[in-house]
Amino acid sequence: MTTAPDGSPVEVYALLPPLGEAETVHGALPPGADVLDLGCGTGRVARRLVRLGHPVVGVDESAEMLAHLDGVEAVRARIEDLRLGRRFGGVLLTAHLVNTPSDGERHALLASAARHLRDDGRLVVQWHTPSWFETAADGQGGTIGPVRTSLRDVRRDGDLLSATVDYRIDDRTWSHPFTARRLAEPDLDAALHAAGLVRDAWLTPDRTWFSARPAQSSKSSSSRAR
Repeated sequence: MTTAPDGSPVEVYALLPPLGEAETVHGALPPGADVLDLGCGTGRVARRLVRLGHPVVGVDESAEMLAHLDGVEAVRARIEDLRLGRRFGGVLLTAHLVNTPSDGERHALLASAARHLRDDGRLVVQWHTPSWFETAADGQGGTIGPVRTSLRDVRRDGDLLSATVDYRIDDRTWSHPFTARRLAEPDLDAALHAAGLVRDAWLTPDRTWFSARPAQSSKSSSSRAR
């Protein structure tokens, strides 16, 4: 089994089908907007975005993940260290990365997204909502394409939730332990503000996806509207 630096099983991620994530992103951006996919993994979302007409640059720390990209410009780097010297109409931060336990890492992730976002661009983020932290329990899971998933060893410590997700394909099992931090909406907005961003819309009814803009561009838009 090959794992990414964060413990994600590459073989499993390569088999997971898209679940409409790219369509959510596409709906939040102008047609043909160029996209920077931070933490793109095997390109499950990025490849679909290309088919929807978006030029995509995919960034991941794992060379094994990037090897699965097709039709996507690949950059191997830590998100926090990324400095491409160019900006994009859309920046994508999926896989609940914003729920990292580390406040410093969260700021670094959002700061990287902000410095690669054009003044009129949009950051699109997937996160664990506060309600997920309240309801996550052992045995929860489902089937995604050929992959069955289930949670176990769910533990809570204040705002931190630790668990292991098991991925099963036929008689093979991969396990990925993780820890995530619960963020209330004011915490989320404060983290965005610290990176010079402001949340501007929920993109899905369950509020697991949202968009944000550079704070300065939002102020400029408000001034023009007045």
